Amino acid sequence: MNIPTVAYKRILLKLSGEALTGEKSYGIDPEIVNSIAEQVCGIEKFGVQVAIVVGGGNIFRGVSSAAVGMDRATADYMGMLATVINALALQDAMEKLGLSVRVQSAITMPQVAEAFIQRRSVRHLEKGRVVVFAAGTGNPFFSTDTAAALRANEIGADMLLKATKVDGVYDCDPMKNTEAKKFQTLSYMDALNMGLQVMDSTAISLCMDNNLPIMVFDLKKDGNIQKAVMGEKIGTVIS
Repeated sequence: MNIPTVAYKRILLKLSGEALTGEKSYGIDPEIVNSIAEQVCGIEKFGVQVAIVVGGGNIFRGVSSAAVGMDRATADYMGMLATVINALALQDAMEKLGLSVRVQSAITMPQVAEAFIQRRSVRHLEKGRVVVFAAGTGNPFFSTDTAAALRANEIGADMLLKATKVDGVYDCDPMKNTEAKKFQTLSYMDALNMGLQVMDSTAISLCMDNNLPIMVFDLKKDGNIQKAVMGEKIGTVIS
């Protein structure tokens, strides 16, 4: 069997918690989780080293309406714990497909996950294991987008893949404006100056400072993760 040439040998896949809900209003949709697991399995067999950061918005977000009146740090810690639940769900789905998976948490909880250690996570990747990073950065006031940018730089990823519900970055909300213009490519500064809210400014700045490209693409389209890894022109590339 000829193994196709991949454009990126080591990637970090950023998944929002909301992406795991599917058609539900909250919680985890097993079909979506299994679909993501199958796509990761599909690229892992090509020798791609895969790390994942998952959000917790399908369960709890520190800046959500459910957190109104709460101490912000407390609410953010609750959100971090929600990401651990999602990480374990992804781990279970991927292991059922035969993948070797490690969950590393920024908040120490040895009964369910390894503590995040940069050298250990790189070693896992080199051994062909998928690493799922949970609990964000371990600090309140930082989003999981920032955690994704931070972890991607720490592991030396070639590309940060941000999976969303739309097929790229637009100049305005395509759900509300049918004439919204999609960008094929964007510079970091344009993404920041135009306030496009692709990722928060801290995450984009971190990628810009370390020259880490970001690809924003539609997760719902089956096979898009493989296309992204192969270097096909999907979504929007910020570099």
